Amino acid sequence: MTKVMLKTNMMLKAAGLAAGAAAMLLAGAAQAGDPVSVQIGAATQYLGKGVGKSNDEPSYSGLVEVSHDGFYGSLFGATAELSQGADAEILTTVGYRRTVSGYALDLSVINRDLPGTRKGVDANYTEYQADASHKFGPIATRFRVNYTHDGFAATQEAWWLEVQGGYAVDRQTKVSAALEDRLAEGGAEYIAWNLGVKRKLDDHFAVDVRWYDTDGHEYGDQYEGRLVAALTFSL
Repeated sequence: MTKVMLKTNMMLKAAGLAAGAAAMLLAGAAQAGDPVSVQIGAATQYLGKGVGKSNDEPSYSGLVEVSHDGFYGSLFGATAELSQGADAEILTTVGYRRTVSGYALDLSVINRDLPGTRKGVDANYTEYQADASHKFGPIATRFRVNYTHDGFAATQEAWWLEVQGGYAVDRQTKVSAALEDRLAEGGAEYIAWNLGVKRKLDDHFAVDVRWYDTDGHEYGDQYEGRLVAALTFSL
């Protein structure tokens, strides 16, 4: 099978996952009358925790979320290309959001699955995540803690600590940067960072151009610096 055919199959698989998720969640939400949000995206490549996950190839994604009284559930799928054989990454999330004393809190449980991974490699695991965000006029900040007791492949316990800051240049444009630290037992440990700008083109389309890098270049090409452009369509 040619590389083009493989990429086409990956795109169709991601689209199918997004469409299936949308159908199920929209049907349930329609009955309950709860808010539903949908996002479809295309990027020059796919990253996860600051690391390239699509072998420097374009990636396509879809997200569907249903919320009710602070609680929410979402399904995200993206095309990927990992050395362990995975050709997609799927995140199923349930969580709760609430604002306390001006701080936006988001607590969630995430099931992460990488279909296509070769047999014998642990490709399904659960993460626990907490976000705390706060705004100071045009400045927005966020602190994130992500933990798993049994991560991907040989990784056991792993932590992801992130500090993010952004500045709203105007109503459509935001500049932001993040600094992250990954601590892992049996896996790669590194510092990651990114810096970029996001621009809303209209009520539905937005473009993001961002530089990503880590200090873990010795782990492989996927840990090296890269410029990524992404286009998203939201409803």
